[in-house]
Amino acid sequence: MLLSMTGFGKAVAEVGNKKITAEVKSLNSKQLDLAVRVPSVFRHLELDLRQHVGHILQRGKADMQLTVENLGNETTTHLNIEAMKMYKSQFIEASVELGIPEPTDWYSVLLRFSDSLKADSDSAEATDEEAAAMLRVGVEATEALMEYRRAEGRKLEDFFAERISRISELLGQIEPFENERVEKVRVRLEEALAKIPAVEVDKGRLEQEMIFYIEKLDVNEEKQRLAQHLSYFIETMNTASPGQGKKLGFISQEMGREINTLGSKSNHAQMQRIVVMMKDELEQIKEQVLNVL
Repeated sequence: MLLSMTGFGKAVAEVGNKKITAEVKSLNSKQLDLAVRVPSVFRHLELDLRQHVGHILQRGKADMQLTVENLGNETTTHLNIEAMKMYKSQFIEASVELGIPEPTDWYSVLLRFSDSLKADSDSAEATDEEAAAMLRVGVEATEALMEYRRAEGRKLEDFFAERISRISELLGQIEPFENERVEKVRVRLEEALAKIPAVEVDKGRLEQEMIFYIEKLDVNEEKQRLAQHLSYFIETMNTASPGQGKKLGFISQEMGREINTLGSKSNHAQMQRIVVMMKDELEQIKEQVLNVL
C-alpha cells in the first residue's frame, strides 16, 4: 500500500458562537516540514498540535492553518477610532502644507492602515472547550488529508505497475537480437582480419580472443539483475505498511544502473532503441517516486 505525500484536508467545529476551521495541505519533501498558523488565543496549544499532526503525517512539506469565526451578532473586531482620528488630522495637515485637496472618501483611505481595526479576541483567552475543539479539528483535518493521500497512493500503484510491466515487456524484446548481434560481431572481426595481407592467424588464439570479446558484450547478468529489481519494486510497493518511498527510490536507481549497462553493451541499433524506451519508462517512475511517502 502506497501513500502519496500530496494531499489536502479540512475540518470544521462549532463551539458556542464560534466556528473553528482547520485546513492542511502537503507536498513532497525528504523530511517532515510542518508550518502551523493558529490565532493568538490558541498559541499555547501550537506545540501539542504540531506533535499530533507530525506523528500522523511522518513526511512531507505541510502547511496547516486554523481560523476562528464569530457566529454571533457581536463582532470581535472594532474600528480603532483614536488611530483613525490621528491619521485624519495628519492628512489634513499634509493637505495644507502641500497644497493638495483632502481625500473625498475618508473611509477607504483610513481603513488602509492595519491599526484602524482592532480585535478584542487578541486579548481574550480560549475556553477549555474551544481549545479541545481546536485540537480535534486539527487532527480531523489531518486525517482527511491522509485519506486524500491514500486515494493518490492507489493511483500511484496503478501507474508504477503499468511502468514496471512495460519495462519487463521491453526486457523480453532484447533476447531475439542478442544472438544476431554476437554473430554480426564475429563476422565483422573475421572480415577485418581477412583484409590484412600476409598475416598468419592462429585459429585457436583467435577463437579465444573472440570468445573473450563477445563475453564482454554478454548482457545476461544485467537482464537477470534488472528482472530481480523489477520484482523487488513491485514486492516493496505492495508492502502493507506505508513509508516505502525512499526504498523505492533506491530500487529505481539500481534499475537505472542495469539499464545503462545494457545500453553500453548493446552494440546493436534495435537493442539501443529498446534501452531508450526503458529509460523513458524509468524516468517517469523516478519522477513519481518522489511523491511517495
